[in-house]
Amino acid sequence: MRIASFNINGIRARLPRVTEWLAETRPTVACFQEIKCQDDSFPAEAFAELGYQAIWHGQKGFNGVAILAHETAPIEVLRGLPGDPEDEQSRYLEADVNGVRIACLYLPNGNPQPGPKFDYKLRWMERLRQRMAAIWAAEIPAVVLGDFNVIPRDCDVWSPQAMADDALMQPESRDAYLRLLNDGWTDAIATHNPRGGVWTYWDYQASAWPRDHGFRIDHALLSPECADRLTAAGVGRAYRGREKASDHAPVWVELRD
Repeated sequence: MRIASFNINGIRARLPRVTEWLAETRPTVACFQEIKCQDDSFPAEAFAELGYQAIWHGQKGFNGVAILAHETAPIEVLRGLPGDPEDEQSRYLEADVNGVRIACLYLPNGNPQPGPKFDYKLRWMERLRQRMAAIWAAEIPAVVLGDFNVIPRDCDVWSPQAMADDALMQPESRDAYLRLLNDGWTDAIATHNPRGGVWTYWDYQASAWPRDHGFRIDHALLSPECADRLTAAGVGRAYRGREKASDHAPVWVELRD
């Protein structure tokens, strides 16, 4: 079972890249972030032609997440992260696919920091931890994946000095991420790349892609039930180099059936 995540940075603008990636890699489950479209504009028909059924949680021009499953329908469990009834941003979607709980997320960026956006990021991460604890307590095989907007370690960025003031690398952001791991979740990409040096994001500015100035902010966290089934994990780096690509590369994990 291959489960993948891709911050596509506008699903309608990059639909040819998305369908190309699906056709070439055929993940069992595909999670998208930053779809940047309202619910009635999501291109579900294009995915149905490839054998994928979808659920999505859209928002006009910003955010938005989706879960696709190959030759089966994702069974929606939760739309929106609990804990703040006033939070209207579309950043979280949860579904069951083939006996595995899939949580697709687009965590707040938090810049500029300090400030209200960074405070929102930290509150959101605490709400996420509470939701993940509930999944854990139910002993549900689960994969929580997406754009976490956190660089966990210095070896996950091309230059720690260059990103030192960014919200993605602040001690509070890293501590909140580390608490998830300390709760017993497994960082699949880090497990297979313990020395780091694997990027999932390259900015469009300052020739970041040709200079390989990237960092790792797209993650897949596995519950113990799925960590025991993990056989492989990686990053589809080549997709970042294609024409009109997203500034992210897809990440994926493979689980034994």
